Amino acid sequence: MNKQPIQTNEAPGAIGPYSQAIQIGDFIYTSGQIGLDPKTGEMVEGLETQAHRVMDNVKAVLAAADCDMTDIVKVMIFMQNMDDFAKVNEIYASYLEEPYPARSAVEVARMPKNALVEVEVIAKKK
Repeated sequence: MNKQPIQTNEAPGAIGPYSQAIQIGDFIYTSGQIGLDPKTGEMVEGLETQAHRVMDNVKAVLAAADCDMTDIVKVMIFMQNMDDFAKVNEIYASYLEEPYPARSAVEVARMPKNALVEVEVIAKKK
């Protein structure tokens, strides 16, 4: 198995011992993306702004792997509050098109940097 790390300055750098994504064969496995602005390294404010930043970060990591949002086959969404699901779902949907990827969405107690939402994806290169 040949693991290739994926790295881009267009998404936040790792804040721990992990890669932004790993490619194995035709599959890309991203680390969870939170609402960090890659230019400042700071968390953006508010649920909607964080959700958009998260999806933009996912998009940037996939682009570094020569993929795009249509290549996503599985999404995992983590939220600090499940009451935010409708708004996160609306923003999430605006970045994707049918056929939509498989997805999980769960509420978690706490995330890095006190993020309100985090998303990780699996994509398959065309």
